[in-house]
Amino acid sequence: MQTLVKKSERIAVFCGARPGNRPDHMQAGRSFGLALARRGLDLVYGAGGVGVMGAVADGVLEAGGSVTGVIPRSLHERERADRARGAIFVVRSMHERKTVMYRLSSGFAVLPGGFGTLDELMEVATWNQLSLMDKPIVVVNLGGFFDPMLAMLDHLVAEGFLSAKDRRLIQAADTVQEALDRLAPAEPGHADPAHANRAVSLIRSSA
Repeated sequence: MQTLVKKSERIAVFCGARPGNRPDHMQAGRSFGLALARRGLDLVYGAGGVGVMGAVADGVLEAGGSVTGVIPRSLHERERADRARGAIFVVRSMHERKTVMYRLSSGFAVLPGGFGTLDELMEVATWNQLSLMDKPIVVVNLGGFFDPMLAMLDHLVAEGFLSAKDRRLIQAADTVQEALDRLAPAEPGHADPAHANRAVSLIRSSA
């Protein structure tokens, strides 16, 4: 009997180490993690042990998925990496953290967060724009959280600072399932049990 596997095996999730002001944010993080693992996908994240980051990792582990966290030494205490879930790798800098996450991941999902989340989003979009990589980016726009940011991107197109083609590098999904469909379409095949080991090897080789 064939199982459904996805073209992508690991998805990086950019999101906040804070819980936000509404419980919806934490619930959305956990729901996304559950759905991610149920698709047979593993999580790469910033190794924050609290906030939306922690909720996503909890959801993945609850559904039996694999979690890999990457965090710089300077943020180990601030983002409570001591509470982080999964296999945690401490690297030397923010630049190295992002480089490792980008290398490990086949796609990027964006949930609510602050400066760090937006920084990561814009950097991977820029890398795609410059053809440094070609990986899907999806903003999970539950409840219209990212509407103002998406409107700003449309404004950049209207003002001539962003092409319509480049604007499409950042996709938006109104539901978790739509986001996963955009990140990792299902195809018939057999699951590859070795993918988690490849992830660990990649991290170690980059440290």
